[in-house]
Amino acid sequence: MNNLNGLSVVNIELTSRCNKECWMCGRRKLEKDYPELCNWGDIEFSLLEKIAKEIPPNIIIQFHNNGEPLLYPRLKEALALFPNNIKCLNTNGKLLRSGGIVMPLIRYLDTLTISVIENDPEADEQFKSMFSFFGLKDFQQPPLVIFRLLGDVKNKERWYDMAKIHNCLVATRVLHNPMGSFDYEKKVTIPEHGICLDLLTHLVIDRFGDVYPCVRFNPNKINKLGNVKDNTLEQMWNSQFRMSLIDEHIKGNRKCNELCANCDFYGCPTGN
Repeated sequence: MNNLNGLSVVNIELTSRCNKECWMCGRRKLEKDYPELCNWGDIEFSLLEKIAKEIPPNIIIQFHNNGEPLLYPRLKEALALFPNNIKCLNTNGKLLRSGGIVMPLIRYLDTLTISVIENDPEADEQFKSMFSFFGLKDFQQPPLVIFRLLGDVKNKERWYDMAKIHNCLVATRVLHNPMGSFDYEKKVTIPEHGICLDLLTHLVIDRFGDVYPCVRFNPNKINKLGNVKDNTLEQMWNSQFRMSLIDEHIKGNRKCNELCANCDFYGCPTGN
């Protein structure tokens, strides 16, 4: 068994492409000001196959990072690579009207999160898409659906009503600055041990195979632990660099590097 003690969640970026332009997304500013950093695309399937062999059973796999995972052309095959893991993804829901998309989700996903943002001009269309989705999905079947309400969502009662009817969950979140996890609209939740839970429990793999200790918006690739083409997940999880990050956080030194210094998040999502 690989020595991945403590690892509970792995984010895998199936694609960095997206079919939606959200006002609160840092990608839009990046595309305007730093287009050279915007090399959007899909992960190589061979990388997914390699990753799947290294992740122990029962670890949560979240098939998203900065893109829309339902755009990945080999989604069904990707999910099938992880039969013994808890499989989740986060989507804007625009593609959920398609039966060709819905059926793989029902068969292979355990949980499905729908991001609903405040002041979204497509809010009504998104809600209609979910009606179509539930028309195709038996509520007794997986995946468990979670509506993630980001910020002050208008008509949020209808999402609570839909959740009640279809046995879903509602998770509320406060908004932060589009360019990173700072300037939150409400004080963040801090764990009583004072150490970032993402750093202690997460690995994030982007579409290039680069590995990071957290899923924060990170276009400059700070805190990169390595690449799955060159190193095993076990090597990167137990690397001296990651251990040094943990040591600095234990000391309360969140200014140990640029990414952590500009981040207010402690791995504990704060409800709105």
